[in-house]
Amino acid sequence: METTKVVVFGCRGQLGIELVAVLTGRGYPVIGYDRSQVDISDSAQVERTFAREDPAIVINAAAYNQVDIAEKEPGPAMTANALAVRNIAMCCRQYDARFVHFSTDYVFDGTAGRAYTEEDATHPLGAYAVSKLAGELYAQAYLDHPLIIRTSGVFGPGGLNTARSNFIELMLRLAANQQPGSSNQPIRVVDDHVASPTYAPLLAARSVDLVDRGLTGVFHIGGGQAISWFEYACMIFRIAGVHPEVKPTSEREFRTAARRPKFSALSNAKMERCGIEPFPPLETAVRLYMESRVQRFRA
Repeated sequence: METTKVVVFGCRGQLGIELVAVLTGRGYPVIGYDRSQVDISDSAQVERTFAREDPAIVINAAAYNQVDIAEKEPGPAMTANALAVRNIAMCCRQYDARFVHFSTDYVFDGTAGRAYTEEDATHPLGAYAVSKLAGELYAQAYLDHPLIIRTSGVFGPGGLNTARSNFIELMLRLAANQQPGSSNQPIRVVDDHVASPTYAPLLAARSVDLVDRGLTGVFHIGGGQAISWFEYACMIFRIAGVHPEVKPTSEREFRTAARRPKFSALSNAKMERCGIEPFPPLETAVRLYMESRVQRFRA
């Protein structure tokens, strides 16, 4: 078993929590940092962290993901998602550390009408997407062999404790706000946008599988199923055993500040060709999430 030290930035996010758990379970010495401990947009703080820890592997699970706010204020997104990645990549080069960086399905424009592969051309549609692609490019500019993992619609138990939560929690809150016997406004969810929602514990496990194998380059790890957000919402309500009024809407009716790719599901074929276990059906992952949610509330 490899015993090289791993530093995880963004350790308290939905993904970071799971990465620390998986790495620890596999015997890696792990040090996790959140933004209150190390601001990765500050190069001096990053340099001091590397000098203190001398890591062999560095994983960046930190990100700015306020997609619509980024359209009005692109600076913070670019700082967190691009320039901070540059800071880490430069230190990884100096300390000869392996770098694992997480990116997003939003680097694509969604016009292919099928699940995207790693070979597909990128075409970001907004400030957030541009910042995430810039992060990828910084990692590739400063390092010969980074591991860049693109994912989609992450949800995990850690979302119960994070400020921005996740799509499942949003849907359950909206359902809880509907009053029985009252004239409620229906929950409207877009049915013309498709993604591949990804369960954070499974994403973390498969990401560490790639690390274990020493793989580098760009890999897609999506939830394995292309589904519209409306269909996803209906699945959540069915599994949760709640019955709110929910209606499909469209991008035309539900305008947002940022343009989003209409079909940004990711193909896991490259990952699977490397011997990594495929994802279970999305319904299985949502049920696992619901079970962990119940356990957490009981605790």
